Amino acid sequence: MTEIIAVRFRSGGKEYYFDPKDLKVKTGDEVIIETAKGPEFGVCCRGNSMVEDDQVVPPLRPLLRLATDADRAALQKNREREKEALQVCEEKIAEHKLEMDLVRCECSFDGNKLLFFFTSEGRVDFRALVRDLAATLHARIELRQIGVRDESKLIGGLGICGRPYCCNAFLEQFQPVSIKMAKTQGLSLNPAKISGACGRLMCCLKYEQDAYEDAVKRLPKNESFVETPDGAGTVCEVDFLRERVKVRLEEAPETPQGYAADELNIIRNGKGRRPEDYVAPPRSELEKLRRSTPKLIPAEKQDLSGDIDAVMGRSEAKPPRQGERRRGGDKQPGRKQADHSAQQQGGPSRRRHHRGGGKGKSGGAKSGE
Repeated sequence: MTEIIAVRFRSGGKEYYFDPKDLKVKTGDEVIIETAKGPEFGVCCRGNSMVEDDQVVPPLRPLLRLATDADRAALQKNREREKEALQVCEEKIAEHKLEMDLVRCECSFDGNKLLFFFTSEGRVDFRALVRDLAATLHARIELRQIGVRDESKLIGGLGICGRPYCCNAFLEQFQPVSIKMAKTQGLSLNPAKISGACGRLMCCLKYEQDAYEDAVKRLPKNESFVETPDGAGTVCEVDFLRERVKVRLEEAPETPQGYAADELNIIRNGKGRRPEDYVAPPRSELEKLRRSTPKLIPAEKQDLSGDIDAVMGRSEAKPPRQGERRRGGDKQPGRKQADHSAQQQGGPSRRRHHRGGGKGKSGGAKSGE
């Protein structure tokens, strides 16, 4: 076992292992690392941990120190220098009339080297440009041509899903993606819907491909002849995610029925003629294919009316609706005595006031006189 720390030099970049040199480093700490290009500024993405020896390529380069305020100030100065160098390089490209699109500029931590990334449709002779930039910026110059997928990884942005690009957020390496994956997953083959901002097929097509390939092996194909709990029929639609199949039954071909994949008995998988010697089994045998899923009501959802009334402070007896009589007689014994006393005192009864729209009978007023 070997003790290592994992460091990233930019967001979404690859993890690199380094020797911590008996220093305790936590995830998120900023560190200065010795690399083949000299000292570099990075962020620890995994603290001190042990890994198998076969996962490490010896010799491990050492951790120099934890980043200080002076290191952070030097990093900020390099970022400002990158912006200036990017503007100068764009001007020099226009002067030399080169067909190349500048993407990004990176400055080494010690400030001795400037690395420019660009895209181009073909090969570009930029030797004169390198000499001109070296004389202007007084640093070692390196130009590197990249592809459109690398351009999206460096620049970043939001995809059609509303989330940051996978390549810029967490993907360390690009996975091969083919149009066959879109066909297997039943997606639209419209390039505008299955292509990313880089113009290539979206990387996320690879994520669920293994699950779809496994479902394709287990589920019947379209036009397969199958037995269902309701009879024999032909498959007309397959939903790989839900693992459900629509079948056009022989008895009612105009109304396809949906079934779970484990409710089917495949007689012929794929297109072809119906087996000539096929004899449909009795309906009682087919019914055994039906999957029984009893609906269980949780105990806490069986009767919540009492708990709701208790929380809201309501009484158990609900008032009758307007125009309805209370069943089983008046359950509030003081209601009739209150109405009767109100009539004797000359006031309209509460029941008559409710039904009469706010107007009492004239007889109540005369009795008060």
